[in-house]
Amino acid sequence: MSVLARTVREVEAALKRGRATPATRTRFQAVALLLREERARVRADGDATEAQRTDRLKRLDGIATTLAMTAVRDPALLALLGDDAVVSDEARSFTRDVLRNAGIEPVADAAVPEAPPEEPAAPAKPRVVPQSVVSRQLANPFLAPDFSAARSTAVRPTPLASWELLGPLLRSFERAGAGAPACMELPAPAPGRVPRGRELMPHQSRLVAAAAAGHRTFLLADEPGLGKTAQALLAAEAADAYPLLVVVPNVVKTNWVREAGLWTPHRTATAIHGNGDSIDGFADIIVVNYEVLDRHVGWLGQFGFRGMVVDEAHFIKNKSSQRSQHVLEISRRIRQRAARPLLMALTGTPLINDIEDFLAIWQFLGWIDDTTPLADLMNALAATGLTPADPGFSAAARACVVDLGIVRRRKVDVAADIPARRIADLPVELDGPAGRSIRAAERDLARRMLARYDEALANRRSGAVVEGIDHDLVRQVARWEQKDATTSTTGENVFGMMRRIGRAKADLAADYAAQLARSASKVVFFAKHVDVMDAAEETFRRAGVRFSSIRGDQSTAVRQRNIDAFVQDPGVAVAVCSLTAAGVGLNLQVASNIVLAELSWTAAEQTQAIDRSHRIGQSEPVTAWRIIAAQTIDARIAELIDGKAGLAAQALDGSDEEVGSSADVQLEALVALLTGALEAEREVEPA
Repeated sequence: MSVLARTVREVEAALKRGRATPATRTRFQAVALLLREERARVRADGDATEAQRTDRLKRLDGIATTLAMTAVRDPALLALLGDDAVVSDEARSFTRDVLRNAGIEPVADAAVPEAPPEEPAAPAKPRVVPQSVVSRQLANPFLAPDFSAARSTAVRPTPLASWELLGPLLRSFERAGAGAPACMELPAPAPGRVPRGRELMPHQSRLVAAAAAGHRTFLLADEPGLGKTAQALLAAEAADAYPLLVVVPNVVKTNWVREAGLWTPHRTATAIHGNGDSIDGFADIIVVNYEVLDRHVGWLGQFGFRGMVVDEAHFIKNKSSQRSQHVLEISRRIRQRAARPLLMALTGTPLINDIEDFLAIWQFLGWIDDTTPLADLMNALAATGLTPADPGFSAAARACVVDLGIVRRRKVDVAADIPARRIADLPVELDGPAGRSIRAAERDLARRMLARYDEALANRRSGAVVEGIDHDLVRQVARWEQKDATTSTTGENVFGMMRRIGRAKADLAADYAAQLARSASKVVFFAKHVDVMDAAEETFRRAGVRFSSIRGDQSTAVRQRNIDAFVQDPGVAVAVCSLTAAGVGLNLQVASNIVLAELSWTAAEQTQAIDRSHRIGQSEPVTAWRIIAAQTIDARIAELIDGKAGLAAQALDGSDEEVGSSADVQLEALVALLTGALEAEREVEPA
């Protein structure tokens, strides 16, 4: 009982010094478990007299009261007292240690079922080195890493060396008052090297100017829609941080390669898929997704990168996870080998659950290690002349961390920089069986139209000969196919293919919408087909994202209740809407981000959907994220829709151009598919 009382006092003292750390929570939960067990043991002790039992229970009640009063200091501790609270392995281990310190040998935990017979472990993903990487290494056989080039990490002698600093640093952010700076001082926008036809917004240019001026670590926490990808790519260009490694979620991997081609077209970019058999080992920019990082971490750490970007950096918040450890290990190796490498963590949500989510990102950037600030941060803290015991330390410490490279801008802060409404395309790769099936179906459709074209050409009665491709006949075949698609219920056609593409994109689109919801509050998710909406909603459930469903088959009362939930309940993050049923008549201006999971056949329908959020009363610029299946007919249809949107704009301005319909887009898509097949056929014909 004395051991219990002493442990409770230790927990109480720790909380008086500051917020509950994971170690404090472990001690708290362990003591709560021991109190329950001791109370049950005392009541069941038949050898003790009634007076002895009463005395012991009174002492236990005193300890329990102290524990309860301690829990009031932190709501997270109260949850650990619940009967349904999950007992951590650390708490069980600490419980056994307390019992041994009290001279009691702990018994086996009866609540833990006996372990089943061991089954063969699933084979670990093999570590690989792509052949093109080997080729690059062999091309420079005498190029050894220059460890002497790495920046000195010496820390000047300081009185802070004896202080525990990570806790006070976290509290400096947790307790920051209104108006505390959340963004480092950035230089004025400066002219830089931007590809022709591209233009940086002022807030983007300021970060690139900071990199050009020599700043090398950034936690870029701009809200979604403010162009973090372009800023990172051009910062790497300004810092000459090549080769550059970019670690991203799978859903945006293809988009990063595409954006690199737009913003740094003179640099080669490649993406790692699977074992990396198709990557270009000589590329300047290598993009890898978290899911395959484990099998490539070995060679990535030795490649000689001079820069590293981690997109959606909140993915590494759990430092015990394998992917976090891989990211931190690669960062450490880069900092060992390169002089002042560029390190950038990109996230619209630097904090998800807890202020401690900061720690992994700070460690990736080289600001801290597991236990203490590293040279740059420690020297900056020492320069303040303050210690955690001084009243002004918290504000000064926070400013030191922000100045190391925290950049946070909101849409409302830079509204003058960005258009009131814009469409951003996000290409995704359809991998696996679904992607292969869709590409095979597209080839079958092209072959069917090709056979029809050849048959019509052979049966032509006029005898007219057309050199090359007969484009008039191509359009006629496309019209026949379009007519068959609207009347036939069998065979692959353009409508069924687009539905299959939408279903294959559903999980990727929903995953991206969930990321947006965590970064930028509410999101409107549009889809055309019910099965796509169903799949997206299942993804949101698995991710723990609350949503409202707005569909055409709902009663008026249910529909309005779901709309109200999205608009009024802060906890409902996503509205899953039918593109046809919810594209008109709704006011969803509480959201400034829209995900278009499936393409419409008309620009007008797409605009109507965007206008559910972009309407009078909207205080922020609206971004519509269009999810495009790369290297499929989906991408061609997106181009056609944009072309028709241009015609519509001209018509509204008095042009004589005829505005296209959905049938026009369907026809043009089929024309493009057949034309591509004919061109490919003629390329392989013998001369």
